[in-house]
Amino acid sequence: MCEKVHHEQQKEVVWIMQERHVGRPELVSEKRKSIAEQEDDSFKTPIVYSKRYGVRFCGMEKLHPFDAAKGGHVLKFLLQTNILQAGRFYEPTEITKQDLQKVHTRKYLRSLKWSLNAAKISEIPLLLFVPNTFVQRGYLRPMRFQTAGSILAGSLALRYGWAINLGGGFHHCCAYKGGGFCPYADITLLITKTFEEERNVETAMIVDLDAHQGNGHERDFYENNNVYILDMYNASIYPRDHEAKLAISCAVELRPRTADETYLKKLRRSLTYSLNEFRPDLLVYNAGTDILLGDPLGLLSITPEGVVARDQFVFATCREQRIPIVMLLSGGYLKSSAKVIAESIVNLKAKGLLAC
Repeated sequence: MCEKVHHEQQKEVVWIMQERHVGRPELVSEKRKSIAEQEDDSFKTPIVYSKRYGVRFCGMEKLHPFDAAKGGHVLKFLLQTNILQAGRFYEPTEITKQDLQKVHTRKYLRSLKWSLNAAKISEIPLLLFVPNTFVQRGYLRPMRFQTAGSILAGSLALRYGWAINLGGGFHHCCAYKGGGFCPYADITLLITKTFEEERNVETAMIVDLDAHQGNGHERDFYENNNVYILDMYNASIYPRDHEAKLAISCAVELRPRTADETYLKKLRRSLTYSLNEFRPDLLVYNAGTDILLGDPLGLLSITPEGVVARDQFVFATCREQRIPIVMLLSGGYLKSSAKVIAESIVNLKAKGLLAC
């Protein structure tokens, strides 16, 4: 019934435009194209991915524990389970230099033209000896696509109520400095661009559940009353940025080897408290899976079932309170991370939390 009404309305719009633009067929053609694009979008799921997300530089990416093709692996699992169909997701274009400069300093962006700086940020020392042309192509360009994906997912979340970028979550990068494999401040860029372009969005909450402290966005939003930061992290590992901690609205510091029961209890309490303190127009969920048991960098002890329960609680809370949520993958250094993420998304779908 809804589909029939939808198509009838579209026919009426085209007819009206034809009447208004008699003698100007190019305008009618443009309007028909716009309507066709809307029809295409109506069949899409607000999941963002591009094959250009994959980081590749002659096998050297394997020297870092991060799964450089994690997003692609998650997509493969989702396609296999029929949760997502080929071509029914959104693909970003590469973010422009002009958009990067809305947050990043020119000095910092210029520094990325030196392979030494890219090697420090990516934590792959051998990149120092790679010509910057190849560093741009194999590492920084994929990261620019993922950054654009986070921004696109933010706008889709406002439209659909939720969105997931199968990448991004570069929470160690701020406006003037990168680190921890994070060359661009996609979370800051997402929120900044949303504030600029969406008149009805004035406040945002960052729920950072990666195992590491999100010192990048914390430095960017220090003393910004329109952004509330809930950060739950292992206090014994990188980056231990005490200055950035001053920007955290609700800090939950975990001990190494924290397991499911304690973790989920602290999450429920802290998220409930935070949403009672602050009402966001958009929630950015940094859903790192480096909290998994056995992760070499996160050093926590959360099971795959714990990750599924975590994601379900965050999504259920946002959907119940009608808060648009955008999920970013962030860290996760086990090969099994991609499957756990995919299984969590499948669970969200099964629980009815991915209705648009």
